[in-house]
Amino acid sequence: MKHRIVVLGAGYAGAYVAGTLARRLSPQDAGITVVNAEPDFVQRLRLHQLAAGQAIDAPELADVFAGTGIRLRLARVTAVDPERQVVAVADADGGGELGYDTLLYALGSHAADHGVPGVAEHAFDVSSRPAALRLRERLDSLSRRDEDGSVLVVGDGLTGIETAAEIAESRPGLSVALIARGELGAPLSAGARSHLRRACDRLGITVLEHISVETVEATRVLCSDGMALASDATVWTAGFAVSPIAAAGGLVVTENGRIVVDRTMRSVSHPNVYAVGDSAYAIGDNGRPLPMSCASAGYTGMQATAAIVGRLTGRKIPDTKLEYLGNHISLGRRDGILQMVDDQGQAKPKYVGGRKAARIKAGILKMSLWTTSHPTFGLPKRKHHLAAVPDASAERMVA
Repeated sequence: MKHRIVVLGAGYAGAYVAGTLARRLSPQDAGITVVNAEPDFVQRLRLHQLAAGQAIDAPELADVFAGTGIRLRLARVTAVDPERQVVAVADADGGGELGYDTLLYALGSHAADHGVPGVAEHAFDVSSRPAALRLRERLDSLSRRDEDGSVLVVGDGLTGIETAAEIAESRPGLSVALIARGELGAPLSAGARSHLRRACDRLGITVLEHISVETVEATRVLCSDGMALASDATVWTAGFAVSPIAAAGGLVVTENGRIVVDRTMRSVSHPNVYAVGDSAYAIGDNGRPLPMSCASAGYTGMQATAAIVGRLTGRKIPDTKLEYLGNHISLGRRDGILQMVDDQGQAKPKYVGGRKAARIKAGILKMSLWTTSHPTFGLPKRKHHLAAVPDASAERMVA
């Protein structure tokens, strides 16, 4: 009987791991199934562009995995039962259960409302393709009105900054404001912060600093200092959260639901479960938790792949890099900031800004899309047979 590998999620990390495993493991010994709710690959790093009205590529996953031997199941994951080693899914036919021997959990993250009243009912976000398209429809309706529309972006993290800049540049008829809980761009170097402020001035973005939003209503937001800000479209970018599925299934997770993993991305509570990307709470080479990011998805995906192949084939498991080098921030299509960080995650004094930074960011996005669309390109052609693998439940009892 084939060893059943189930990959939950086909984002940057999930698609990479699935493709690499398909190229490295013998199809006679292992069967790989990818479960994803969307039929297309979602370029999450460009969803703010989609929301602003631009066209972005979305390759069909059926084409991405064609010829790899990977089975694609279009369904929504509803539960994970690591004791029974099954995953519950829901689809147009009602769904069912998938059994697994090895599980790769890569369900990513979504916008976190932090318990703020009205966010779920009235705010927009760009954490998924449907959410970005919903915001796009709202912006389209505002652009068709005779009077100017107002857009309020709450949160000055990377997503908030990029979203505000993209909307302001793509839709100059709209009034865009950005709410920062502290100083705008606080984690950046002094030079990068100055560059960011100049970009906001150039794009006509109103920056509101040291403001905390307490309530979101249909046409305004209420702040902790009693101020009310009018808004025709409130975009919530104040952080991300993960699905409660892992916690509900009994996996050891952090307070915010991320799966606690060891150095090889293996669950500390269930040795046949691996987690990558935003879903994983992984400690980097600098001793600090890796942040939720595309870069972390790449590094954790490489380490999980190496660990799964190594354990299943009886080979030594190498340590891949687990590091975070910096942030790439797009400020519209012709401007950007590349901010490198030190080994403690603090911004280095120098930064790259302007068109050069924009070109670097565009190159990274293009490379990420190409490698995801060709998941087995450039990998070793030799497919390894599986060795005798110890029973996972028995290993857990011994550990």
